[in-house]
Amino acid sequence: MVRTDAIAAAVHDCIVTAATTLRPDVVAALERAAVTETSSRGRAILAQLLDNACIASDDSVPLCQDTGTVWVRIELGSDEAIGGDLQVAIDGAVASAFRDHALRMSVAADALLDRANTGDNTPAFIDIVSRPGAGARVHVMLKGGGSDNASVVAMLDPGAGFEGVRDVVVAAVRAKGSSACPPLLVGVGVGSTFDRVGSLAKHALLRDIGPARDKRIAAFEAELLEAVNATGIGPGGLGGSTTALAVHIETAPCHIAAMPVAVNLGCCAVRSASVEL
Repeated sequence: MVRTDAIAAAVHDCIVTAATTLRPDVVAALERAAVTETSSRGRAILAQLLDNACIASDDSVPLCQDTGTVWVRIELGSDEAIGGDLQVAIDGAVASAFRDHALRMSVAADALLDRANTGDNTPAFIDIVSRPGAGARVHVMLKGGGSDNASVVAMLDPGAGFEGVRDVVVAAVRAKGSSACPPLLVGVGVGSTFDRVGSLAKHALLRDIGPARDKRIAAFEAELLEAVNATGIGPGGLGGSTTALAVHIETAPCHIAAMPVAVNLGCCAVRSASVEL
């Protein structure tokens, strides 16, 4: 059995790490982009982003003032069970981490009926998925409003294919990419159902920057990255050749009459951390 207090402790530590320390794969991608970026203004912005990451890590302060909502993904071994009230335990960890480390509270009590701040950044938003074997892996992502507001869900005809997905991704970046704090990490979900495809897209942001294992997906990701960077939005939305650092795609089965597609943009400070229990 995986104890709720162990999961809560992992969530607490991951929040602090994600808020203050930029993922190594994102740092490496920014460093590569700082060399290849064609715009002098873009190169200056990329250098500032790298400086910001160093200051945040050295001083243990947030990478961004918008410390976001807390998304927790738990990959639970099929041989395991969770004892106790997981939501209560994780919410306690969130409240403690945000209070003790002076992170900005950003959660409204109810989207429509009560826009008052909850005061402790709870509730956390939790997904639990099954995996073979024992143990559990806990992922935590802090998702700011600017990048999450740029999200898109589209229910395409089943024959839309690669071209249809490409059109959705590029249109999403063109519409709101400049306000999502580029250079971006573009998460794309294709498949599942209306209510689950967004989770696929967000899960894609957890993958370390690099090609997908499936060569067909890797080739399509490279094609999409080229199309996104051809928009010219550039670092900070001020023009250049690096609108995105990468495009990551997650696919899943779906109904024969559907092709759900979701786009979830990650900003220049993609804040996530993971731990194995």
